[in-house]
Amino acid sequence: MGDFNLALVIVAIVVCVLVFLVNVYLLVNYQHPDDANQAYFPKFVVVFGLSVAAISILMLPADVANRQACRHSIYNGACNLTLPMKDLWLAIYIIDAVLVFFVIPFAMFYYEGDQDKSVGKRIKSALLWVMTTAIVCALLLGILYGLVGKVDFTVRHLSSATIIFPSAWDFSSSQPCIGGSGARACSAYTANASSEKTWTMRTTFPEYVVALATIVGSVLFSIFGGVGIACLPLGLIASFIRRPKAVITRSQYIKEATELGKKARDLKKAADALHQEERSGSKGRKWRKNVKSVEKELLQLEEDVKLLEEMYPQGEKAETSWAMTVLGYLAKLVLGILGLIVSVAWVAHIVIYLLIDPPLSPFLNEVFIKLDDIWGLVGTAAFAFFCFYLLLAVIAGAMMLGLRLVFITIHPMKWGATLMNSFLFNVALILLCSISVIQFCATAFGYYAQATAAQEIFGHTLQSLRGIKYLYKYNVFQIAFVVLAGLTFVYYIAFVSFQLSLLFSLFFRSFE
Repeated sequence: MGDFNLALVIVAIVVCVLVFLVNVYLLVNYQHPDDANQAYFPKFVVVFGLSVAAISILMLPADVANRQACRHSIYNGACNLTLPMKDLWLAIYIIDAVLVFFVIPFAMFYYEGDQDKSVGKRIKSALLWVMTTAIVCALLLGILYGLVGKVDFTVRHLSSATIIFPSAWDFSSSQPCIGGSGARACSAYTANASSEKTWTMRTTFPEYVVALATIVGSVLFSIFGGVGIACLPLGLIASFIRRPKAVITRSQYIKEATELGKKARDLKKAADALHQEERSGSKGRKWRKNVKSVEKELLQLEEDVKLLEEMYPQGEKAETSWAMTVLGYLAKLVLGILGLIVSVAWVAHIVIYLLIDPPLSPFLNEVFIKLDDIWGLVGTAAFAFFCFYLLLAVIAGAMMLGLRLVFITIHPMKWGATLMNSFLFNVALILLCSISVIQFCATAFGYYAQATAAQEIFGHTLQSLRGIKYLYKYNVFQIAFVVLAGLTFVYYIAFVSFQLSLLFSLFFRSFE
């Protein structure tokens, strides 16, 4: 057991280092050129936040592996010698909450502050905003915790008479226990309905904070995850279908570039006019609507420019660039097909194991267990892959929708053109959804992840929390997830069918 724990600690350290390096790579390649060699504090928050999100997802497989370290032990205290997973869970999610509600808002206020002000004034202004947010959040959490921060467990009271200790043990189907007679004489089935009672106890404050953050994240997870589980693979396949089929001629390139240049000049005039209206103080609903329209057209213009560059590669390595473009789209097709298989497996597992009561089959739970029988880490690795894929689906859904959530606009992420405020917002979104991804995985793979610290926190406590438990009792989030996944799938099928019909019509028209 000691060797197993040592190996687990080594793997955990290696994974943390790899996650950190990958996040640094993403920051360097996604950041906007204007943020190069500056905004170091927001960059640190971005890397740290992404690392916390990734590590929190990978902690559930680590929790399962940690449970396996003592499952063959003879004495009950053996599990006390393994990693303290419950403390680690609470620590990682308290850090998550602090980052989402305090550190990231401070970094955003500081980054978006007036550049003409001194560093001290920008820090002071950001602190004032964050302190106001902290006071409001603390009051709200304190009031809610004092009023409804309790868990209600349904229990059944059982009692029995005493008998003389037997000299021999004689058990059978008609005598299942000592002093009993009948098939279920000593089980809870014989208890009266009146013996069922509600046992109420106050949960700890850290667990309550995690629970509330999970509810907020679950709403976002149901929307973004449901859309993303379908659009992540289908988007890759649709990208392959819409790929440029051949290199265009120079005359075609000049014609398209001229049209794009004209669109760019018109957008610049519209942006200048909006800037002039902003200076004059006329920032009404119409002005905000026009700003959104210009931003949308600008994003579309950037996509058109990128596509034109792909269709007409230039320079000494034009042929190599085209070959890499073709290989890139082929890779998207392969990844899209593999992702579609994983997405279908996820949706099927949710329906079979969560929405149907009793479950038709353990499905993926049984797959992981069988993989563990082959070699311990194979099942754990597959389990980690499905959990991490769900987080990728949430990110894909957030990037696809690009919608306005009440007063908050989703910031788009673009390779080599992402400002730090957009980075920070998306990191906060990922952190918030990562809690719900863990809770969802702990529920969906409850048979495989049983007796883990995550199951204790997200299984029993969260689903028995007063005022919240009904959302989980009636599978509200799971149903919303499956419905949105189905709608997105239908949308993509209709969209791809339209694209194919258009391509075929153009193809046959060329022969007329």
